[in-house]
Amino acid sequence: MINVCSGEALSELLQSNPAVLVLFGGPHCGVCQAIKPQLEKLANDEFPKLVTAYIDCQEAATPVCAARGIFSLPVVQLWFGGQRFAEFARVFSIGEVRSALERPYGLLM
Repeated sequence: MINVCSGEALSELLQSNPAVLVLFGGPHCGVCQAIKPQLEKLANDEFPKLVTAYIDCQEAATPVCAARGIFSLPVVQLWFGGQRFAEFARVFSIGEVRSALERPYGLLM
């Protein structure tokens, strides 16, 4: 997972990759730390061309999170072709993320 610390880096990542999963989390968020390896495994095993990124909303990248309207954790956003396709916040399952990825990922790849 790529660590993103600035709005410019995030914008560049979203524009330069056809499929991106962004996890907004924090080191003090237990759920965030628990799902991070699960999302990485999902991407590696089932969606190998999906770029995964992590944004630390509690320390390093707080301004990025505020600018993007992220005020609760965790949040997972799925981006395809530079456009936000889906967002999951607080209570969701890895299965829901997988289901949301399948069709658009299949069309792009």
